Amino acid sequence: MHCDFFKDLKRRDHKPRFGGLDILKYIGPGLLVTVGFIDPGNWASNLAAGSNFGYELLWMVTLSTLMLIILQHNVAHLGIASGLCLSEAATLHTPCWISRTVLISAMGASVSTSLAEILGASIALNMLFNIPIPAGALLSFLFVIILLFTNSYPKVEKYIIAFVSVIGLSFLYELSLVDINWAAAGIGWVKPSIPEGSMLIVMSVLGAVVMPHNLFLHSEVIQSRQWNLEDDKVIKKQLDYELFDTLFSMIIGWAINSAMILLAAATFFSKTVSLTELQQAKEILQPLLGNNAGVIFAVALLMAGLASTITSGMAGGSIFAGLFGEPYDIRDSHSRLGVILSLTLALLILFLIRNPFRGLLISQMVLSIQLPFTIFLQIWLTSSAKVMGKYVNSKTTTGILLVIGLIVSLLNIKLLFTLF
Repeated sequence: MHCDFFKDLKRRDHKPRFGGLDILKYIGPGLLVTVGFIDPGNWASNLAAGSNFGYELLWMVTLSTLMLIILQHNVAHLGIASGLCLSEAATLHTPCWISRTVLISAMGASVSTSLAEILGASIALNMLFNIPIPAGALLSFLFVIILLFTNSYPKVEKYIIAFVSVIGLSFLYELSLVDINWAAAGIGWVKPSIPEGSMLIVMSVLGAVVMPHNLFLHSEVIQSRQWNLEDDKVIKKQLDYELFDTLFSMIIGWAINSAMILLAAATFFSKTVSLTELQQAKEILQPLLGNNAGVIFAVALLMAGLASTITSGMAGGSIFAGLFGEPYDIRDSHSRLGVILSLTLALLILFLIRNPFRGLLISQMVLSIQLPFTIFLQIWLTSSAKVMGKYVNSKTTTGILLVIGLIVSLLNIKLLFTLF
């Protein structure tokens, strides 16, 4: 169906049904992104950064988090002001060749995200029950599909998020139990450095923090509330609330990501031990959890993998539905097909991976490669008065967003030169 058809549709009075997304009305959209901060891809990227390069790559967490705050806040404005998610707005307000190109590449990023999440869950099942990685991946896939398609997810999501949050906070608490070189850490947080051989991990950290699928999903969650139908006073209030929600959630995410690198630096780098598989990371929790660290680590990894697989599946559904000018609705065929594509393609690729830990790192790098396309699409839309009305970006905001897009693009170019 031609893209011009969707530009004639009256979309502002739609009332989508969200199923699993309803829970976010109670916990806040920013928390959805924060859960993504401690998914298996983040664990692999941060632990590899700390174990191989000590405190030197902490600056990438700081830079990525600052970028994320600005990008998530801006894309939330799109949902609040227009009543459209990022993928819907792309289809309705950009030329067909642009929207199709970016959204199809975003589906690829969703597949890459789902790959990391399913892989993390299958590694956890292997640690807990000695289930082979492919079999564990299939079990994880089936579990997530059932939760999404039966709308059972809201019943368990709070427990998953609570458990994963406790483990994330335990990383922060453990900083008091290990010997951290805080002087080196302070320098690492603010001094950009790309040590030799670190480019893959640098881009993995970027892709693990600023995840394209989260930009699409955040805007989807926001637009589902249809604040654009309210008066200016209500919209302004929601914009202010959203800023607090985003800032609070992103700062927590920055702290947890930093803690992972700090602990890996103190546990592995200081002993010149290079992390080659995620299972080794259970040693980080030994001082806090004792001999049960391995089991608790695996359970936390399983919960993180399942929770983030569900959100990556939702993002795939949102992106694919947006290709047809529709919001996410798990009972709609386009949303269902998007979920199936994201998770099934990830599962098939996973069966071909021989080195799970490196597979996690590369999956996060793929996200960073797609990221500039999503960023520049977002800038186009939020800088358009036709889309945003009186809430269009200021020139300063547009300039900051363009700088972020340029930085990400330059890092990708450097990565390509490093690889080839």
